[in-house]
Amino acid sequence: YIGCYVDNTRRRTLRGVSFFDYKKMTVFRCQDNCAERGYLYAGLEFGAECYCGHKVQASNASESECNMECKGERSNTCGGVNRLSIYRLELAQESARRYGSAIFRGCFRQPDNVSIALPVSQLMLNMSVDKCVDFCTEKEYPLSALAGTACRCGFPTTLFTLHEREDEQLCAQKCAGEEFESCGTAEYLLVYQTQVQDNRCMDRRFLPTHAKQLVALASFPGAGNTWARHLIELATGFYTGSYYFDGSLYNKGFKGERDHWRSGRTICIKTHESGQKEIESFDSAILLIRNPYKALMAEFNRKYGGHIGFAAHAHWKGKEWPEFVANYAPWWATHTLDWLRYGKKVLVVHFEDLKRDLFVQLQRMVGLLGIAACEDRLLCVEGQKDGNFKRSGLRKLEYDPYTPEMRKMISGYIKTVDTALKLQNLSGVPDDYYPR
Repeated sequence: YIGCYVDNTRRRTLRGVSFFDYKKMTVFRCQDNCAERGYLYAGLEFGAECYCGHKVQASNASESECNMECKGERSNTCGGVNRLSIYRLELAQESARRYGSAIFRGCFRQPDNVSIALPVSQLMLNMSVDKCVDFCTEKEYPLSALAGTACRCGFPTTLFTLHEREDEQLCAQKCAGEEFESCGTAEYLLVYQTQVQDNRCMDRRFLPTHAKQLVALASFPGAGNTWARHLIELATGFYTGSYYFDGSLYNKGFKGERDHWRSGRTICIKTHESGQKEIESFDSAILLIRNPYKALMAEFNRKYGGHIGFAAHAHWKGKEWPEFVANYAPWWATHTLDWLRYGKKVLVVHFEDLKRDLFVQLQRMVGLLGIAACEDRLLCVEGQKDGNFKRSGLRKLEYDPYTPEMRKMISGYIKTVDTALKLQNLSGVPDDYYPR
């Protein structure tokens, strides 16, 4: 423990990843999460918030100002209001900070105004991926770009969007300091995303004036609604609301979850409803559709394992799964059909398109919400699109849970939805909805 420090919501003291849990935060959980990601410091604030970082960039505060108990263990202190209880972490090995924790983004042509696009640079005659990633991490930048013997650092911006990937062979020049690694060239940069969190899209608040229009974020359960809310909040800077109240989502930082859905303080409202009366109470809607085979499995996992957990083997093999499919598969189809029929001003977004082409799809969604999308903010979202609500890959079952009878029934529903979309002059369902 190194002490109590001042924190500022505009400019964070610890600028790495952060996560919140307003029910179960403990000192160990915060330390463990930061150490696992290779950070040197872990800080707790407001009894429930955990921040990680490589540097402490603030002044000490009086110990008496770190006065809030941890939500998950009353015997320990977890900071205070704008005050951090900070710990220096003992990493098992120095290599825990190495580029194993950086994400490879690809090979890109050097941007025109490179000194503006990637403003910090250092000549490294003994260049390696480690050295460049560590240098940019130390300088608090989320992007590390290797250009032969130069290491450059910056943010994704309109000058350097990371949208136009090049063939990796163009970057395949060996590193001077590490013969088995590529270090890019003066013309083609090899880019890694460091662990530094891009904070340009992290601030969120309620709408300053009450919304005149109620916008639904409608989906069948398991179609990625929570993930879409995370993206919308980062992209717009405003909280999303919900037709329901889910305490676990509120505890994870979705502050709009506690507002009544008609409060007008949130940018859009999550709903899984599909009745005419419920649909007609919204002025417009983003309708999120996902492959039913994936959506049914995701919702089954949520129902029996929580938001990021998994259903047990016994649930898949027992009577629960066939009963679930019999009840939920028809609803997957009627949900979309009802929103297309009764919804006013409906924007259809396919979950698969959102995953594949986040920037363009998010631009469409933000457009419907009536907000001018700031491109730098959208590029910031792309860099931290997963958030805390991603199951660690849909856990692969050793077998296919769908019987031929289930597949036949679901195929019929897919055809019905495909036809309904085309009748509205929209593109039909993506090809991968049909089992191969």
